[in-house]
Amino acid sequence: MIAGRVVAAVLLAAGAGAGQGVTVPRGGSAIVWPLDDLKIIGGHPVTVVGSPRLVKAGETAAVEFNGSTDGLFLDVNPLAGLERFTIEVIFLPAADGPEEQRFLHIEEAGSANRALIELRRLPDGSWCLDTYLRHGDEGLTLIDRGATHPSGRWYAAALTYDGKTMAHYVNGVREMTGDVRFGPLGAGRTSIGVRQNLVSWFKGQIRLVRITPDALPPARLLAAPAR
Repeated sequence: MIAGRVVAAVLLAAGAGAGQGVTVPRGGSAIVWPLDDLKIIGGHPVTVVGSPRLVKAGETAAVEFNGSTDGLFLDVNPLAGLERFTIEVIFLPAADGPEEQRFLHIEEAGSANRALIELRRLPDGSWCLDTYLRHGDEGLTLIDRGATHPSGRWYAAALTYDGKTMAHYVNGVREMTGDVRFGPLGAGRTSIGVRQNLVSWFKGQIRLVRITPDALPPARLLAAPAR
């Protein structure tokens, strides 16, 4: 295990500022998953697909994915029972990854109800954020191919849901929003670095996933680390 597993240290390295701790309003606490161990994440055993590897990322660690065979699976749904939530990921996308990369997939067992954080790589190597919520017959995709970002840098992506409205952010800046009926979900599974049916592999590094049981305002979202 690489040093840096203490949650407070990881949040600091991820760029969390004042007011961005793990305790939030509404009586709930955030689930924080530093990706600094290939055997256990957030106290949950990890099933490893391919050969993702631990790498040093600033003062902490990250998992590097090769874009074709690497993924991590956890038999837990961190959104279970939540009517409101924020999903955040600290990640660094490579410039030469696949066009479609579904790098965080949370799905309810026995259904297609799910939440996804994805990216689309554009021909010039830049990327745009793509997020998706589905519950029963309702689903919503948020994507703006004009909101592009250079690859090879650290970013903080966030998907929020307040019980009615879904929104997504890159580095605290809201890019898209829309209304959809979603959840709450039951028990399920999470994949990191790939969609759960082993398509749409991610190429790059991921260092942190955080799930908060409320729709956070931009000022409380994680910031991208400098390195």
